[in-house]
Amino acid sequence: MSLRATARISAAADGSLPVLESSGPLALRRTRAPGPYTRVTVVGAMSAPLGGDRLLLETEVRDGARLLVDSAAATVALPGADGGPATYDVALTVGAGAELRWLPEQLVSAEGSELRMRTTVELAAGARLVFREEQILGRHDEHPGTLVTRLTVRLAGRPLFDQELRYGPGAPDGWDGPAVLGGHRATGQLLVVDPDFATDADGTGKAPEARLLGEHAVLVPLAGPAALVTAVAPDALALRRALDEGLALLAPGGAAG
Repeated sequence: MSLRATARISAAADGSLPVLESSGPLALRRTRAPGPYTRVTVVGAMSAPLGGDRLLLETEVRDGARLLVDSAAATVALPGADGGPATYDVALTVGAGAELRWLPEQLVSAEGSELRMRTTVELAAGARLVFREEQILGRHDEHPGTLVTRLTVRLAGRPLFDQELRYGPGAPDGWDGPAVLGGHRATGQLLVVDPDFATDADGTGKAPEARLLGEHAVLVPLAGPAALVTAVAPDALALRRALDEGLALLAPGGAAG
């Protein structure tokens, strides 16, 4: 039987969490974090998402607040009894002068599963974002399920980033070819939005320069105060190492503990 679940987080500038509502498999726990961040960890309360499930996680970082969201374990997309796709929507809102570090563990697309995941991010002017997502296509020695992910980011009401990725059965031909994954089964990206990256009127600024990170990752500046690291790897550990290298370059302080 499929389920519907909506969980909500709201963080205030004084470090409090005015809203922390768990639902179904999305169990939210306030956990300890050093430094200036309020930290919330998503703890899987049951196996999800299964085929047919509809999950929604809403997060609001109010003006001036600093929030770190991570997870206790990987999320595993599994086939469900009804054979239909699961959906997992994430809606993030970051206020003026606020910062969100969104650093969950990997999403694993198990064989036979079908998951459509959409993340939308609304950033106020002056907001900061560190957003990491990692996909592992299939568990050990199995084919991947069908995975469709879309990340849409708006800054001060204007489009900053919008990308959709499709993997597994039903994806366009070539999704695992040399021009895309090159046979790898771990892929991910790190998006950092920081007002300090903005270029001044005289052409100067702190925008990062494009560069390779190891053999299978690249860092590129975006049109706007942002930068993107994209990586593929043979396994989850190598993928995390590549993205952590980008994190150290773009957002000193890492995962804030």
